[in-house]
Amino acid sequence: MTAPAFNHPAAVAAPDIVWWKGAVIYQIYPRSFADSNGDGIGDLKGITAHLDHVAALGVDGVWISPFFKSPMKDFGYDVADYCDVDPIFGTLADFDALLARAHALGLKVIIDQVYSHTSAECEWFKESRSSRDNPKADWYVWANAKADGTPPTNWLSVFAGPAWTWDAGRRQYYLHNFLSSQPDLNLHNPDVQEAVLATARFWLDRGVDGFRLDATNFYMHDPELRDNPPYPGAAARESYTFNFQEQCYNQSHPDILPFIERYRALLDSYSGDRFTVAEIGGRRAIEEMSDYTKGNNRLSTAYSFIFLESPELSAGVIRKALSDWDAATDAWPSWTFSNHDRPRTLGRWGKEADPATFARTMNMLLLSLRGTIFLYQGEELGLPQADVPFNRLQDPEALANWPKTLGRDGTRTPMPWKADTQFGGWSCDPWLPLDPRHISLAADVQTSDPTSTLAFTKALLSLRRSHPALRVGGHRFLDTPEPILAFTREADGETLLCVFNLSNGDVRFEGETGTVLQTSGTCDPATGAMGPFSGWIVKL
Repeated sequence: MTAPAFNHPAAVAAPDIVWWKGAVIYQIYPRSFADSNGDGIGDLKGITAHLDHVAALGVDGVWISPFFKSPMKDFGYDVADYCDVDPIFGTLADFDALLARAHALGLKVIIDQVYSHTSAECEWFKESRSSRDNPKADWYVWANAKADGTPPTNWLSVFAGPAWTWDAGRRQYYLHNFLSSQPDLNLHNPDVQEAVLATARFWLDRGVDGFRLDATNFYMHDPELRDNPPYPGAAARESYTFNFQEQCYNQSHPDILPFIERYRALLDSYSGDRFTVAEIGGRRAIEEMSDYTKGNNRLSTAYSFIFLESPELSAGVIRKALSDWDAATDAWPSWTFSNHDRPRTLGRWGKEADPATFARTMNMLLLSLRGTIFLYQGEELGLPQADVPFNRLQDPEALANWPKTLGRDGTRTPMPWKADTQFGGWSCDPWLPLDPRHISLAADVQTSDPTSTLAFTKALLSLRRSHPALRVGGHRFLDTPEPILAFTREADGETLLCVFNLSNGDVRFEGETGTVLQTSGTCDPATGAMGPFSGWIVKL
């Protein structure tokens, strides 16, 4: 297969540079990163002890998933106290020590904030449900039953079943877009907004560099409590009942935007270009990401589930995602191929490929894209999706939807640090089992191997940091047929050409060549020969 020469549309302009534009941020899932006290659950001291590994990668910062006080019904995304650390993770002093160590290593620290809902064990909810006239009675979304006793609307939970649960004490239903133990905050209420802003201020005062905002488009509902219409044809093809509906009224209310502007104003009152990234999913994700990041008074950036949920990898998928963003907004994009909620890249797209080659080429592709990049823990090691037996499953989504999905546990298994120990460097059998394939890919083995996926990823990160064209440059796609993806990155008079074969077969690229900066897989930029899942970056 051959590819034609360049087609040169106008390049996307390079932005004014702030630290997070073009940055690579490493996501840490605390339960599974490193354990300091031998209980089989990762903790803050464990993170601090392994920050040298993260800094040595050459990333710019870390995003730490929730470590707040929680009953762990959704493993930290059900927050009971926004301003305290759960004892399984440590103490506030442990967090302060982590923050200080990260900053000493030159790493920014981004933490999760979950404002769409709390835990049912949050003191706010306990007070709210105690009566209909207490000071926090309207801090959550309460509504009367219909005359026949059924819920106020037809809204469905992301985790299956109705999005409403009856509370006998108040004799009302409360809304929960996720688990019934995760009641939705009523962010229409100004007092709730003030409480949320106070939470952000608490962590900003401690020195965090920004926030990843969970489920941002779930912040506010339709106060008129109108039913969602069915989504045409969904019932015949969707596995999750949540997707049977058009999500018109249970989320994405227009009043989210003024609140986001208040939130941004708070962050702008602190020095140092504090960063915000919104998690936004759903069928209108590109439209909402554009709205939530538009101008200079909303969020810094947003990332969608476009790559996380794509069932296939193709040049068209990559081109469309970046082109749709550019057409929708001039805001700065963010991209990730893997996180704590979706199967690892190798498990979704690389089942037929050589694992090491595929992992390296995917890391090279991700780190070549224009935007802020989120690299999930273990992707630098090329970890495959872990196999978790049914009797070890922890994820409520997996248990609710068995056997259709194994849920999120397979991407949350513990980091393998040492290959010569039974539990990969963990002192006991951890909360989720380590996949034997992961232990052979442990960090200590790869650190000492200059040909490893870890060494390759470090080289890529060094390349991105040393070339402004890769970090913050404009981009333009070449007119190439499947399965070839080719684009240029341009800045400061430098043009880099990135070419990838996104198939398990041999292809040939016919186009310009230059000084080779990096290759992955079996390929020859001089002749254009490309083996399965290979690629290169050359300087023109």
